Amino acid sequence: MQVLGLHGSPRKKGNSHYLLDTFLSECDRAGAQTRMIAVPQLNIKPCIGCGYCEKKGFCVTNDDAMATEVYALLRQADIIVLSTPIYFYNATSQLKAVIDRSQAFWSRKYIFKLADPAYRTRGGFLLSVGATKGANLFDGLKLTSRYFFDAVNAEFKGSLTYRQIEARDAMTNHPTAVTEIKAAVKELLAPFLKRRRILFFGQADACRSQMAAAWAGYMAGDRVEAVSAGKNPVDRLDPIMQEVMQESGIDMAFRKPQSIDQALSGCSPQVVVTFEKDVPGIDDPEVQTISWDVPRPADQSSDSMRSVRDEIETRVKALLEKIEDSN
Repeated sequence: MQVLGLHGSPRKKGNSHYLLDTFLSECDRAGAQTRMIAVPQLNIKPCIGCGYCEKKGFCVTNDDAMATEVYALLRQADIIVLSTPIYFYNATSQLKAVIDRSQAFWSRKYIFKLADPAYRTRGGFLLSVGATKGANLFDGLKLTSRYFFDAVNAEFKGSLTYRQIEARDAMTNHPTAVTEIKAAVKELLAPFLKRRRILFFGQADACRSQMAAAWAGYMAGDRVEAVSAGKNPVDRLDPIMQEVMQESGIDMAFRKPQSIDQALSGCSPQVVVTFEKDVPGIDDPEVQTISWDVPRPADQSSDSMRSVRDEIETRVKALLEKIEDSN
């Protein structure tokens, strides 16, 4: 389970940073793998309103941190947490740039009608502080956050917001914040901690293992945590695989191959499905290992890839039914 925190304040070690750091620390203690991104420290260019993503499904800007890092992290996360102070009744401009550039996700979802494999499970949470005590202080930010979470296929799960917070360390001594964060994290993570964990292991993590993990997440992401890894991971996914999965309505954009070590750092699997002869790094005798004799596509044709896609879909469906019967 992975929790991604997006810190939007240009002020270092301020109140919204304290909130997010405390929140992620609680997630760590619960067993999640967490990562905080200080958005103002990244080179993220603003949306230029060109409409390219609505025609092509990708942002025209491809040379900044949003393109090379943040899009993939947003797709990888099970939970996305926004943390920002109020600037004119909304998020900071730096965080707003991330939100605006997420129009690419919106386009893939609503124009191209593609389903992110994690669409049924990803959650979103908002943390914020504001200096005034106005009744409507957080209304604009909450509405913006809801639409952002919808675009990235995350259900808005709630928020913790605090008024009249202005001094740099005001949240440190807040009487209820830590207790409220603990309660929110416990409720937010509870469904994720109940999922069975499945690792799909292949050669390059660019084709078969990625398809299997995507199908598992798409079919039963509320019941299983599905990740993939490769013996010798490559830099990017097989483009023909992405095309044939898109034919089935499954969006593979922004996913990245990873090594077995990377996969195991965020997931201790209970079931391993391997397309290879061995799975390095898995020594636990209680881990169930299943070997699937699904060959790599015979050639680089779409027909060959479709055959592999359909067989993997059938096998994943049967595996999920077997897991359900064993519970």
